[in-house]
Parts: sequence; structure tokens; C-alpha cells
Amino acid sequence: MNLYAVIMAGGVGSRFWPRSKKKLPKQLLQIFGEQTMIQDTVMRLEGIIEDENIFVITNKEQKPEILKQLPQLPIENIIEEPFGRNTAACIGLGSIIIEKKAKDGVMIVLPADHIIRDADSFHKTIKRAAEFAYSSKGLITIGIKPTRPETGYGYIQIDETTVSENIFKVYTFAEKPNYATAVRFLESGDFFWNSGMFIWRVDSILNEIEIFMPDLYENLNAIKGDFGTHQFENTLTNVYGKLRNISIDYGIMEKSQKVYLTKGEFSWSDVGSWEEVYQLSEKNSSGNATVGNIYVDMTIDSYIYSPNKFAAVIGADNLIVINTEDALLVCRRDQTQEVKKIVDYLKLNKLTQYL
Repeated sequence: MNLYAVIMAGGVGSRFWPRSKKKLPKQLLQIFGEQTMIQDTVMRLEGIIEDENIFVITNKEQKPEILKQLPQLPIENIIEEPFGRNTAACIGLGSIIIEKKAKDGVMIVLPADHIIRDADSFHKTIKRAAEFAYSSKGLITIGIKPTRPETGYGYIQIDETTVSENIFKVYTFAEKPNYATAVRFLESGDFFWNSGMFIWRVDSILNEIEIFMPDLYENLNAIKGDFGTHQFENTLTNVYGKLRNISIDYGIMEKSQKVYLTKGEFSWSDVGSWEEVYQLSEKNSSGNATVGNIYVDMTIDSYIYSPNKFAAVIGADNLIVINTEDALLVCRRDQTQEVKKIVDYLKLNKLTQYL
């Protein structure tokens, strides 16, 4: 059984504005520790997947920085999408590239911007799921046991009957819920956070794409025919222009009868908002987490980031303050999912210097 990884690294991280920018998005930043999030993602695979079997799919703006941050990976393993077309296209592209190496290879699909703090448990989960994926030809997703009624994540409901060790049949996928629904999901015990991490054989996922997304399958075959030739870049650009912008969840996982869940028994966060950063940060006795030279008085339960400029916050509760070289964000902690609206505003008003 040959293991391969596809790391999806094309996102902009709009809810991480103003730190996350087009050329230097969330996954290329140091959020915690000395390494960037994508460097942590690759390092986490050490010991289970060889560097030459790790592929990163990104875009033109981010590729130069990724090459700089991941010198251990072969240059040809950093694949540039001409346009963003969501996760179905990204995973399809990764699949046909790996198929050239091993048709029955097991592919681990990972977003570039997750925090996982227990590498040993992560390895155990991946290996066990990979063995099941190889033998069963099923599609496995990693579910995370909810710790709170989170409205920023999708959910997956399972049949609690064990199919194999820590492998369960999936009943249904649920979109990001409102708060009351998230509370019900948490109380039910059979709903898990959708981590966006997948394990499957390359031939298995391509077979399901052929059944449920025949248009994508046909276009992938057109790309595959020119892979490794001087025509590849032109073909990729022409074909990608025709692809639908659709997620792998909606295109395949919600329709296939071969979907299973393995419980991720490790500390996990997709760091999808500044609130997540606050939750994961070390705090003082007042519940504040600060980065930089910060003066705080009569302020509690807040995250203040200002590494390059002195900042002072007085008499504030439950705030996010992000102070960068060219922009300032002040936001209530319970409104951090709305930060992406700022990016929409900047695009609409052509204020590209802040993107």
C-alpha cells in the first residue's frame, strides 16, 4: 500500500484579514510557534508519507512563497491551479497526478491550515483509515467530536455501529447550522465536525467522480492526456475555465453510498476565525491573549495582536484587535465570522492595496 498526500493550499483566508492577504494567506503565516501552518502540515506527515509523495495544490500568487517555505518537496510536486474551482476540482487534479504513479495508491487529502497538536494520534488515525480505504475501496472522512455548539463548521451524522476499528458508516452531511441546531447536534452524540480531511484510494475517488460528476471526470481525462508534456499548462488553463465551482462534499460525499467516518482522536482546529486563535492562545489571569508591546487596563477576555506598533486597550471586554502595518481590525469576539465581509467590501471598492 503506497501512501500519498494532497495538501490544498489555495485559499485566501478572508476571515483572517488583515493578517491574511492574497499573496500571504493564513496557511503561509506563523499563527502559533516558529513554523507556518503549511510547514506544520507537511512536518506532521513525517514518518508516514515520503516527501516525494507529498503534493501541494495552490495558485500563481502563492506558489513562489510555498516553494520557499517547503524546499524539501520536489519542485514539480507544487501544482498551480490556473483558477480556484473549489475542492472537487482540486482533489480531482491531485487524483490524476497520483494515478500516474500508483492507480491503487491511497491518497490523504489535507487542508494546509489546520492545527493538530497530537501527531502520534494523528498518525494512528491516518494509518488505520488508509488500511480500511485500501481494502474496502470506501471514502473515509475524519470527524471531530464537537466540544461546543459551533456554527462555523459543517457536521456529519454517523451510525454508531462499528464497521471496522474506529470506522463508522455515514448517515448524512449537514451544512453549517444555526446556534439552536448546533446545540441539538452536540446533545445527540452522533454528529461530528466535518474536518475536511479525507482518505481514499485514487481509483475509488475517480470512480465516484465518474458516477456523480461525469463532466469533471471527462475534463480530468483531457488534462491527464497532456500531463507531463509542454501542452499541459495550456490544457489545464482551458479545461479549468469550464469546471464548476463545487465542493467535494456536495459533489461526491453527500451522494456516494461508500462514505465512512473515522473519529479523529487528537486535538484539532481549522483556525477558521480570530475567535479560534483566541481560544487556542495562552491567556493571562484576565483572560487576555496579547502579541506585541501591549498596554491593557480594565480589559478582559480579549485577543490583541500588534507586533510592530505599541497598542493600548482600556475598558474593553471580549474584543479582537488586529493591528498590522497597513490596517486595523476591531471586532467583537462573537462576530469574527463576519470579517470576510470586509474583504468583500475592499474588492467591491477596488481597495486592492489592503487585500
